[in-house]
Amino acid sequence: MAYVNISFYSTSLCRPVPVTVLLPNDAREWYVNNNPAYARPAKTLFLLHGYSGDDKDWITGSDIVDLAFKYNMAVVLPNAENGFYLDGAATGCKYGTFAGVELVEYMRRTFDLATKKEDTFIAGFSMGGFGALHTVLKYPETFSKGAGLSSANIVHSLATMKPGTDNGIANYEYYTRIFGNLETVEESDNNPEILVRRIKEAGGKFPELFMACGTEDYLIEQNRQTRDFFISEGVNVCYHESCGVHNMVFWNKYLEPAIKWMLGL
Repeated sequence: MAYVNISFYSTSLCRPVPVTVLLPNDAREWYVNNNPAYARPAKTLFLLHGYSGDDKDWITGSDIVDLAFKYNMAVVLPNAENGFYLDGAATGCKYGTFAGVELVEYMRRTFDLATKKEDTFIAGFSMGGFGALHTVLKYPETFSKGAGLSSANIVHSLATMKPGTDNGIANYEYYTRIFGNLETVEESDNNPEILVRRIKEAGGKFPELFMACGTEDYLIEQNRQTRDFFISEGVNVCYHESCGVHNMVFWNKYLEPAIKWMLGL
């Protein structure tokens, strides 16, 4: 596996940003022989980290390296800090544009990856799960499928927060900086439900979604609520629940099923 550590200047974030790319272009013969995945060009998966994480989280905590080899998949691991993969109002805080536009364009011109919608996927856990669902709905012309594992679908709960309060993860001031005015966040572009409605109103085609959450996860009810909304609007959702909490053990358990689903296997 080729590990490519890049730092390139992001106009969205107004600074050099680190990105890790996994390229299965040196696969040994036992991966390649009789493996139909190597009869086609590599697919590309943009894999997003969670809150308080970075671009190395998936590499150190999951089977992503072996899976990239097994399914001939290039994996792009950005570092989006704690920006929820959303465009903040402040200069240098366009994390959504970075993940959904700028990073994709950089991968295309630098590595000739993600050139076709049907070959381009996005996934993540927790904050990254929210980011994956939001990004695939914001840019359905770029990504064909998105997967959210234990997604932090917290928009509705944020709408009830008051100045000076804290939800145990972060405070009101942080969420205001990231999501904007919390009193109106449910009707903003930062709510994936609004993006679904806009695609529907425009007569567009929904991207396909994969969701999974542990039954003991503190975000289970938010994921069920999001699932139910997507289904009610006609979005094709492959949804899974099983025993598990909010940790890498659960996310690693569903990483390969999500990848196989993306590839139609």
